[in-house]
Amino acid sequence: MQLRGVRIAGVARHAPARIVTNEDFERWLDTSDEWITTRTGMKRRHWAADDEATSDLAIVAARGALARAGLRPDDIDCFVVATATPDYIFPATACIVAAKLGAVGKPAFDISIACSGFIYGLTVASGLVRSGVYRRVLLVGAETLSKITNKDDRSTAILFGDGAGAVVLEACDADADSFLSAELGADGSSPETLFQEAGGSRRPFDHAAVDAGLGYIQMEGREVFKFAVTSMVAATDVALAKAELTRHDINFLIPHQANRRIIDAAVRVLEVPPEKVLVNIQEYGNTSSASIPMALAEAVEAGRVQDGDVVLFVGFGAGLSWGAVVWRWSALRSVA
Repeated sequence: MQLRGVRIAGVARHAPARIVTNEDFERWLDTSDEWITTRTGMKRRHWAADDEATSDLAIVAARGALARAGLRPDDIDCFVVATATPDYIFPATACIVAAKLGAVGKPAFDISIACSGFIYGLTVASGLVRSGVYRRVLLVGAETLSKITNKDDRSTAILFGDGAGAVVLEACDADADSFLSAELGADGSSPETLFQEAGGSRRPFDHAAVDAGLGYIQMEGREVFKFAVTSMVAATDVALAKAELTRHDINFLIPHQANRRIIDAAVRVLEVPPEKVLVNIQEYGNTSSASIPMALAEAVEAGRVQDGDVVLFVGFGAGLSWGAVVWRWSALRSVA
């Protein structure tokens, strides 16, 4: 099968209406705006309402991306949702998103690799397009991490937000291919470094699990920090080498928005100028698989990313997992 190219035809983002500020946390946690800002770079985050699920956020972002691409839901051949907070353990949230968009009968599946979800999803979805399996794939990174965050745990409560980012991937001529390379990896030898202990087959939910708070995110912060910086730098360099590019060829670096200090540490090692690094963590916090597409959508809306720019997406997450994708941006077509 002859390979063809892939490009992003539309991108959009969505965040819930409820905003939780650092000052809000001061009301019930032993913390302060200064402490949170210094250690994370976060000022606000958006939390879903009690009756909002991950699919609800994904659908809004998906509709925005479709509108930007000038397409209808039935123009999409396959729907993919990257999420660590699905509506249900099964069915896949992507099935719900496709159905609510009016595309019943189209293939749909989830990718569960936590904060690395968009990177993995972009690689998989691009492969489906480039190999000729599908012409168009809708990829959404969506999370409602507030639903699985212990609001009384100062070390994690301040970190996580909810949101969704969506891209429409479509086929193009091979010589206009935007997908330049990818580097993915995982090490599942110590899942307890960052995990939700209860809810799966290893530790099903029961009264004891609920009482012990095992349904909440648990994280070994120092270990995650060290892993994050090392893995982001290594994945970036390998992906660039595969694309036969160097760090100096990067026009924009869009990292997973987990912690400002992690981003800054990785950028210092990579020696990428700060003006080339797209960061919006101050507004949204850590939205896991949604963070990179949300940052991309924001940059595109602001007109920062231009035709031909080399954009490097890089992230890490539970698994432990990591990945990077080198992408040559193709200007979105105008939609009347």
